[in-house]
Amino acid sequence: MSTGFPRIACALLSVAPMALSAQALPGVGSAKASASKVAGGTGARTSEIWRDTTRTAADRADALVAAMTQAEKLSYVHGIFPPMAKPMTSDMIPSAGYVPGVPRLGIPTLRESDASLGVANQVEQRKGDVATALPASLATAASFDPAIAYAGSAMIGSEARAKTFNVLLAGGVNLTRDAWNGRNFEYLGEDPLLTGVMGAASIRGVQSNHIVSTIKHFVLNSQETGRAVLDARIDPTALRESDLLAFEIAIADGKPGSVMCAYNRIDGDYACENKFLLTDVLRGDWRYPGFVMSDWGAVHSTEKAANAGLDQESGQELDAKVYFGTPLANAVAVGRVSTARLDDMVRHILTGVIASGLYDNPTPTSAQPIDYAANAEIAQRTAEAGIVLLRNENDLLPIAKTVRSIVVIGGHADVGVLSGGGSSQVRSVGGVPIEIPLKSGAAASFARVTYHSSSPLRAIKALAPNAQVTFVDGTDPVAAAKAAHAADLAIVFATHWQTEAQDAPSLSLPDNQDAVIDAVAAANRRTIVVLETGGPVLMPWATRVPAIVEAWYPGQRGGEAIARVLFGEVDASGRLPISFPRNIEQLPRPRPITSPTGATSNAASANAGAGDASLLPAYPVTYQEGANVGYRWYASRKDTPLFPFGFGLSYASTRISNPRFSGGTNARVTFTVTNQTARTGTAVPQLYATLPNGGAPRLVGWSRQTLAAGETRNVTITADPRALARWEGAGWRLKGGAYALKLATDAQTMISEGTVGLTDRRLASGRAAFDTP
Repeated sequence: MSTGFPRIACALLSVAPMALSAQALPGVGSAKASASKVAGGTGARTSEIWRDTTRTAADRADALVAAMTQAEKLSYVHGIFPPMAKPMTSDMIPSAGYVPGVPRLGIPTLRESDASLGVANQVEQRKGDVATALPASLATAASFDPAIAYAGSAMIGSEARAKTFNVLLAGGVNLTRDAWNGRNFEYLGEDPLLTGVMGAASIRGVQSNHIVSTIKHFVLNSQETGRAVLDARIDPTALRESDLLAFEIAIADGKPGSVMCAYNRIDGDYACENKFLLTDVLRGDWRYPGFVMSDWGAVHSTEKAANAGLDQESGQELDAKVYFGTPLANAVAVGRVSTARLDDMVRHILTGVIASGLYDNPTPTSAQPIDYAANAEIAQRTAEAGIVLLRNENDLLPIAKTVRSIVVIGGHADVGVLSGGGSSQVRSVGGVPIEIPLKSGAAASFARVTYHSSSPLRAIKALAPNAQVTFVDGTDPVAAAKAAHAADLAIVFATHWQTEAQDAPSLSLPDNQDAVIDAVAAANRRTIVVLETGGPVLMPWATRVPAIVEAWYPGQRGGEAIARVLFGEVDASGRLPISFPRNIEQLPRPRPITSPTGATSNAASANAGAGDASLLPAYPVTYQEGANVGYRWYASRKDTPLFPFGFGLSYASTRISNPRFSGGTNARVTFTVTNQTARTGTAVPQLYATLPNGGAPRLVGWSRQTLAAGETRNVTITADPRALARWEGAGWRLKGGAYALKLATDAQTMISEGTVGLTDRRLASGRAAFDTP
C-alpha cells in the first residue's frame, strides 16, 4: 500500500495525535455485546447464526449480510484516510485507514496500518508511538526459512493488535523484475515458489493474532516510476507462471483475509477495475472468498470497479472522489450495480473478517503492553538468518577475536543501520539517530532517509573488547585509506537507499562510495565490505575485496546481527533471493522505464493522493522476459550474473552425498548432508527442474538445514507440483514425460543431476476457500 501523501505532508504533521494508552475505541470490543437480534432494520426476528462458530465463515457472512441495512452495507465498502478526515472521530487513530463497523451486529470497525516490516508510523503521525522494525523482506526471503517469515509476521501482528489495529497492509509478494524498483526491499525476491511459500508463512503469522492480513499489490506493480500511469503488458501464460503463480501459492497456503489491487493498469485496465484478475482469476480459478481492497488512490470509477470485482475503496480521500460513497449508492438505486453485487462486496469483506478470527476475537479497546525486548530478539534472529556472505577469500571471515585493531568506515555505522523508505517505514524502538527529509521527488512528503539506532561500531567493539576499534566517516577516500593502512582489519559499510514512490536512479553506490572501497582495499588487503541495500547493486571492486557481506536493510537490531555474523557468533546462513548482475546491460530493461510523454512517479496524478491518474496518458511497459524472471532470464540467455539466485557462503563446510532422484506422481530427491566442521553450520540445498519441453530451469523445492558440528542428516526435497506445471489456457497441467532435475547450492552451481519420469496429471487451481469453520 501507499498512503501516498503527496502535497499533504503538512496536513499529516498537523494532525493531533491520540494517546493510544488511554483512548477507548468504541465499535470494537463492545460491539459484540451490543449486537441486536433484529435483522435488516425490518423488525423481522432471526437467530444470530453469524455467531455460530461451527459454521463456515462464508455461511456466517451470508447471515450478517441478510441482517444489515442498505446504509450499513454501503458504509462498509469504503474507508477513510484518517490524516485527511474532516473531522477525525473520537475512535479514529492517525494511520492508513478506518472503516466504521456495525456495533449492533458485532461487525468490527476496521483500523488499518501499514505493516510490511513492522507497525508503521512514517512521519510520526502518532507522536511517540514506536514499534519493532524487522529487516527488509528481502532479508526474510534470504533466510529461505518459512518459520522465520512466520515468526516475524506473528510478532508484527501481535504489536498491531496491542495497538488496536486489526487490518495490516502487509503481504507484499510482487516479483522483482527490475533491480531498481524502489519497493524491492519490501518484497521476497524473483522466484514465484520462494515468494509464494514465504509470503504465505508471513500472512499466516499476521493472522495468527486474529487480525486481517492483505496480500499485495495485485498484480505487476513492478516499478515505482509512473506506477499509476503505466500499462503492464505480458503474455497471459507467462503471467500465470510467474507473478500470478506467486500470488496463487501465497493465497492458497496463507489464506489472507484481503487482496489489495495495485495502482497500475494491466493490458489496458486498471488493476482495481480489471475483471479478468479480480473476478475470472481470483473468484473463478482460485475460489478466493475474502475481499479485494484498493490501494490508496487506486480507484478511478464506480460501476466499472464494482462490477469488475473491487469490494472496498480504501483511503477514499486520496481518490479523485469517493467512488464507493454516494456514486455507488446511486448506481445501486438505478441498477447499474446490482443489489446482489453490493451484497457480494459486503459478504467478501465479512468473510475475510470472520475467517481471520477478528469477528470472534475483537481487538482491544485501548493499547496493551508489548514486550519490546522479546520482539527485538525476533528482529535480530531474522536479520542474522538473512545476512548473505558473498565472498570470503582466504577465510578472512569470521573475524578472529585476537585481532588488535579494526577501523570501521562509512555508512553511519557509528550510530545505526539504514532503513528503506515509504509507507513501510517503522519508527523503531530505540529511536531514530538520523532522519533526513527529501527536498524533491514523489516520495518527499512521506519518506525520510532513516536509520535505526543499532550501531555496528558499538556491536563490533562489544565483540572485540581487546581490539582498538576506530571509526572514519568515509566521506574522503584518502582519509579512509590512511586509516585502513594503519589497521589490522578494515570494514567498510556501504549503503544504497531505496524508497516507495521512486525507483533508484542507478544501481551504483551513491556518494563516491565505490572510490572509498577501492582506496581502502588498495591500502589494506584485509578489507571487508558490508552492504546495506534494498536489492542488487553494482560492485566494480568485487574482485579486489576479499570479503563481501550483504546485510540488506537489517532492522532495529541490525548492528548486533551484522557483528555476530562477522565474528562467527552465528553462521553466515543467508542465500540470495535475487540475482546480482555484473552490469546493467544484463538486465531485461537496462534502465528505468519512463513515459514517452515524460510522466514519472513524480508527475501530477502519477502517485496516490495527487488526483486522477486516468487523466494522464498511459504508457506501456512490456515484460518481454515473460516467466523468465531473474535467474531464469540469465539461464535463457546463457548468461552469468555476478552472484546468482540462491547463492551464499557458510563458515561451515557441508558435504552432500548419495543423492537419489525419483519420479512417478511427483519428483523428489533424497540425499545425505554432513557438517564436516567443528562448528554449527547451515546448508540450503535447492532442487531445480527443466520441463520436458525445455526452457529455463525452475526452482521446485529447497530445504534449509542447520547442523551441529559433525552431524549427518538424511534429507528429502519433494518438488512442489505447482512449480513443475504449465498453464494450458484453462488450468494447470503437470505434463507427463522426462524431467531433468538438478540438486544445487544455487541456480548455477550443481551438486548432482538426474532425469525422472512423471505421470501426466491436472492440478486444481487455487484451493484458497476458507472451508473450515
